[in-house]
Amino acid sequence: MKNYSLAGLKSQVIELIELLRGALYPEIFDPNSIGDGHEKVDADMSEVLLRKLLMPFLEDEEKCRDIAKKMTRSLPEIKEVLKTDVQAAYEGDPAAKSEEEVMLAYPGFEAISVFRLAHRLYELNVPILPRMMTEYAHTITGIDIHPGATIGKYFFIDHGTGVVIGETTTIGEHVKLYQGVTLGAKSFDVNPDGTLVKGIKRHPDIGNNVVIYAGATILGGDTVIGDNCVIGGSVWLTHSVEAGRKVLCAQPRNDIYSIDD
Repeated sequence: MKNYSLAGLKSQVIELIELLRGALYPEIFDPNSIGDGHEKVDADMSEVLLRKLLMPFLEDEEKCRDIAKKMTRSLPEIKEVLKTDVQAAYEGDPAAKSEEEVMLAYPGFEAISVFRLAHRLYELNVPILPRMMTEYAHTITGIDIHPGATIGKYFFIDHGTGVVIGETTTIGEHVKLYQGVTLGAKSFDVNPDGTLVKGIKRHPDIGNNVVIYAGATILGGDTVIGDNCVIGGSVWLTHSVEAGRKVLCAQPRNDIYSIDD
């Protein structure tokens, strides 16, 4: 990396995000869209810029070229998954008047569209760039999704500000989160020399058809929220919940939570 200047890298990452999303949705994200054939032009431009961005971190031109090609070839698949996210938002929010409104005006889609792109680069073992991409989405939406998280189809974040999703989180399909939800780590294991243990499961697993309301905090790599659960607002969870349960805050007293069928 020391042979390459990192000056301007952040602005180039933003440009890459704009190009990639322009390739996915030229009619939405590309003001210069000219219709048929334009998607391929944007994809080609994205591939060239991505190769350039990869060089400081990989320093292997052939490897950069291979990853850039794999990334651009993944765009149709990513678009198909994002289509389900748009559908989930449109069908899950009575205030949404159209799918175009979801793509243009919803911070949840802004964040998840960047995440889906960054996650593919993460899967391709690209260092740093995926984190820069999702951190850019974080700065403009307040939604912090680590690119290493695994998130299923039909994912909807409503409102969104303050949502945090950790690196080793897994989320099933048809999951809805509200603002202020944290899917985080309960504690950090430490090596004998005092450094943090890395590369282990630290964040929870969320099943299918789960709703998590505003301000809920779910922590721990061994915490599993089963299918069809509802987690109420401001709940604090550090243990698993069986499928089909509701977890709600208790009235103010010594109990911390109650679980209702």
